[in-house]
Amino acid sequence: MKPILTEVITIGDEILFGQITDTNTQWIGAELTKLGIRTIRKSSVGDQRQSILDVLNEATQRADVVILTGGLGPTKDDITKVTLCEFFNTQLERNPEALGFVTKFFESRGRQLTEINARQADLPQNCTYIPNDWGTAPGMWFHENETVYISLPGVPFEMKNLMQYRIIPKLQQHFETPVIVHKIIRTVGIGESFLAETIANWEDNLPEHLKLAYLPQFSQVRLRLTGTGTDLLQLRAEIDEQVAAVLPLIQPYVYGFDEDEIEMVVARLLSEKSWMLATAESCTGGFVASQITKYAGSSQYFVGGVVSYSNTVKVNQLGVKPETLGQVGAVSEETVRQMAEGVRLKLGANVGIATSGIAGPDGGTPEKPVGTIWIACSTEKQTVARLLKLGPYREQNIQHTAVHVLNLLRQVLLDEQ
Repeated sequence: MKPILTEVITIGDEILFGQITDTNTQWIGAELTKLGIRTIRKSSVGDQRQSILDVLNEATQRADVVILTGGLGPTKDDITKVTLCEFFNTQLERNPEALGFVTKFFESRGRQLTEINARQADLPQNCTYIPNDWGTAPGMWFHENETVYISLPGVPFEMKNLMQYRIIPKLQQHFETPVIVHKIIRTVGIGESFLAETIANWEDNLPEHLKLAYLPQFSQVRLRLTGTGTDLLQLRAEIDEQVAAVLPLIQPYVYGFDEDEIEMVVARLLSEKSWMLATAESCTGGFVASQITKYAGSSQYFVGGVVSYSNTVKVNQLGVKPETLGQVGAVSEETVRQMAEGVRLKLGANVGIATSGIAGPDGGTPEKPVGTIWIACSTEKQTVARLLKLGPYREQNIQHTAVHVLNLLRQVLLDEQ
């Protein structure tokens, strides 16, 4: 079956100026993948006529579907419709159905329809009008020379609803699409290159229609196995077979699959044991607690935390011994152990975790350079500490540390099951 290829183009100076973040292309790519339609390129252009024409001409050469978002407002700076008329060698005309829709839209809100707003109903003559139930800018569908062109508003809420309820059903009717299945294996604690070496033989023997991608981020590597075919059940069975074959090679590093995040996995383990967690954070400044509490229901397994940035708080609130700080300092195994034990006991939790280190960009010494970080996990039975040697960048160090301490917590919870 011939693959259906898509190019997604976002239009707007505000994207190029960095004034807004383009989330549309990511969302569209994910939704098209579910249909078996593969996105081969994403690009952004400003509100300039020639730039839009150039990218349309390029996309026509390689894509079966070209999706544009943005530039459909009623003001003079929104030029997408006029430029599409030039591209298709046609002209705007007021669409009666679109005019009726936008009129009702304003009447339902007790507002008068102005001529500027009425221009939302001016559409290229060769397009199929796509009603927008969530705003005034309509969607447009063009079919020229075996290529489908779709123009959508750039407002994410409007775009997503138009895609979900109008465009996707229309694409499914128009194209016979292959099946695409993704399976993600989530690992932590092993680098991308080491992981690749470990599974090299398995990867080399994958069937031609199954592809592997490595997606590293903050001490984690996601292995994405993608299969393309015509039979959904058969494809899923093949992928499951390959996952079963690779897991024994990497099991110590696997913490979840697909949408699992490390904090979600930890939350499930805590809930299964009916355990409460407490956190003591120095170098991470509360970031670990924020990761734990970003999901609803976290009060069922998280009792609270202490951001012990100063030594005074470490001593007075967590029970860290002053002589420990005096002899080995705040960034040490002894200190982080006492922090984890102290917060567990002080807050009445079943398990406590702690972080203490030099996040950077300054504060390091020859003995303890920037990126030197200790983490610990304490239960009634044991306290485990580990040394991390990270890099010079503060934000990355904080995020890496959070992943590592949550993974340490995961390992301890599994160990005590």
